[in-house]
Amino acid sequence: MSTKHLPKRVASYCLGLLLLAFGVTFSVRSNLGVSPVNSIPYVLSLLTGIEQGLLTTAVFCSYILVQAIILKKEFKPINLLQIVFSSLFGYFVTFSNHLCGSLPTPSNYGVRLCFLAVSMVFVALGLMFYLAADIVPQPAEGVMLAINLKTGIEFSKVKVMFDVCVVIIAAAISLIGFGKLQGVREGTVIAAIGIGKILGILNQKYKKSIEDFLHNM
Repeated sequence: MSTKHLPKRVASYCLGLLLLAFGVTFSVRSNLGVSPVNSIPYVLSLLTGIEQGLLTTAVFCSYILVQAIILKKEFKPINLLQIVFSSLFGYFVTFSNHLCGSLPTPSNYGVRLCFLAVSMVFVALGLMFYLAADIVPQPAEGVMLAINLKTGIEFSKVKVMFDVCVVIIAAAISLIGFGKLQGVREGTVIAAIGIGKILGILNQKYKKSIEDFLHNM
């Protein structure tokens, strides 16, 4: 990791995590299903009553362990920074849940779709800022990159497989714990498709300008 222009890049990374956290909160409020990467901590939170932010940190830290197992000697000490940023992201999720706590869970399906759309925009913006910072990947992305490195399977295909696996795990936990699906719904699928498209549009318009500001100015 280059240390050039590090303060600006850390600020961009943290802003990205904060926006991602608000995306998680609005996704939950939509009650149409959370995004794949947040499905396991959300279902565990419903099942145990433990705050979602804390469980997000715990699950993300387990992804770092998975990376270490996959990469073995190729696991770099810099990747341990993911623990710090995972904890920060967990705090941001708690903060955004608290800040938006007064927002009602809408009963109207159209309003719920609007909440989901807001969630996807927040997540796409968060990804744009955090990826542009080029510091360390988030733990889930780190697992995908580790599998990509070890197997040579195209990253986009690894992402699909990873998302399918975590959704299956979340669904299994939900079915065992509640006897029905919780947290995994049509919004999970819409988010998986829509966030990438929104991110593509944002990257086309703003990615170069943001990267120039973070790395060259």
